Amino acid sequence: MTEDGALIRVVNLKKYYPIREGFFAKVHRWIKAVDDISFEIHRGETLGLVGESGCGKTTTARAILQLQRPTAGEVFLEDLELTQLSFQKLRHLRTRMQIVFQDPYASLNPRHSVEHIIGEPLVIHNLLSGNALHQRVVELLELVGLDPAFRHRFPHEFSGGQRQRIMIARALSVKPDFLVCDEPISALDVSIQAQVVNLLQSLQEQIGVAYLFVAHDLSMVKHISHRIAVMYLGHCMELTDRNTLFDDPLHPYTQSLTSAVPIPNPKLERKRQRIILEGEPPSPANPPSGCVFHPRCPLTEDVCKMEIPEFKEIYPGHFVACHLADMEGHSKIPGIALVDIDQA
Repeated sequence: MTEDGALIRVVNLKKYYPIREGFFAKVHRWIKAVDDISFEIHRGETLGLVGESGCGKTTTARAILQLQRPTAGEVFLEDLELTQLSFQKLRHLRTRMQIVFQDPYASLNPRHSVEHIIGEPLVIHNLLSGNALHQRVVELLELVGLDPAFRHRFPHEFSGGQRQRIMIARALSVKPDFLVCDEPISALDVSIQAQVVNLLQSLQEQIGVAYLFVAHDLSMVKHISHRIAVMYLGHCMELTDRNTLFDDPLHPYTQSLTSAVPIPNPKLERKRQRIILEGEPPSPANPPSGCVFHPRCPLTEDVCKMEIPEFKEIYPGHFVACHLADMEGHSKIPGIALVDIDQA
């Protein structure tokens, strides 16, 4: 992949967890939560990261921020390689990288006021104090659409959507270049989800922050993302721009995901074919040989069971890990009817 203008660059990232057995707790196996993935995120861009539960999305996000140290691979913030930096050196870079966690109820200290919560990062990093700190908190509350008078209230006095806005304000307080949104809308009502996503888009236009947006809702991911990466069992299956991913997915797993997106138009819904995958995702502690998706793939061939497919660029900007995808004829499941969910 090109390195030009990349704010975040992930190179062959791996995160394994040991399985210890026996009296001496020796390591017998490894849980391969993230297994050799690469991508990059540019300034002002949103990269959507999607996949089934347990596929390694959150682990990837945390490994990028060094909240969990990777087993192998490299993570670059512009020209800085993060995996080898000490805790103290990483601390100075925290103002450039922030995260919005999934649960708005568990991520805010119930004993602290909103002003304390939002201002705490500024105090920790010695950026502001006194009246300047107070003014910055007021500015951030207005930025995320909350009344500055709320700054004296406590988390239990707010709804889930309001708490998520407070978390966004806290993350943006130190003016980061990169923000991880780890399923920030999954715990919210549908109407509130749209408000939070629209807020994130508006903030990106105003301050130019880059997002890694982790989510399950493909229609919402398409709405907010510039490019989308699809993960399965710790591997990146496909990466391309949002329109291409829905209009012409190359990987059979991506095709099955897009076919599951509900369409509000009943006529179009009846016409298209749903792709129902058989079986369950394998355990990351005992992944299958070759392509990790081959036990559930309707197009499996012998090569899929023996060789790990290369994550390669099939078309400009369109990367896929599939033996059957090539320039001449890619791996299209027979009979699949793709529908533009925006037009539907």
